[in-house]
Amino acid sequence: LLVTAGTAYYAASSGLYFSLMSGMGYWLVLLAPFAFILVMNYGIEKLSVSAMTMCFLAFAGTMGLSLGGIFFAYSLGSIFQVFLITAGTFGVMAFAGYTTKVDLSRMGSLLFMGLIGIIIASIVNWFMGSAMLEYLISIGGVLIFTGLVAYDTQRLRRIAEGVEYGAIAPMKLALLGALALYL
Repeated sequence: LLVTAGTAYYAASSGLYFSLMSGMGYWLVLLAPFAFILVMNYGIEKLSVSAMTMCFLAFAGTMGLSLGGIFFAYSLGSIFQVFLITAGTFGVMAFAGYTTKVDLSRMGSLLFMGLIGIIIASIVNWFMGSAMLEYLISIGGVLIFTGLVAYDTQRLRRIAEGVEYGAIAPMKLALLGALALYL
């Protein structure tokens, strides 16, 4: 997150953000994070730990490039306030996911379906421009991502306990876990 925040701030303050957002740079910044996600997920057995780490840092950096525009849309105080609220919510839900005895496995598939629904509704609302639908999408997004933090944290605890995976290096799994929580 520090790499993302630092890159976003640098991109905004140096003018790099506006340089990249013109022409094909827009698509590069938009699609590059997805490329790094795919490389990490499908290359887990082939990539070294160093290569996985570099992919994760490159992912975080490209996310920062794409988020550089928030410094033009919002005040630094607003950004900090939202960061604190988000970090607090994340911490509480990660703690809940880590400590709960309830199996959240079934909840994960439902939350993922909800996420797909949010994405589809967002695309539809892009054309409709409904303020009410945007509000409902926001509420749904907060609920879905809050639940996903608890689910992913519990899943990572199980991975760490060796329940779900066998021969893959623990550091690689830690990097994929960091990616899952980041997303």
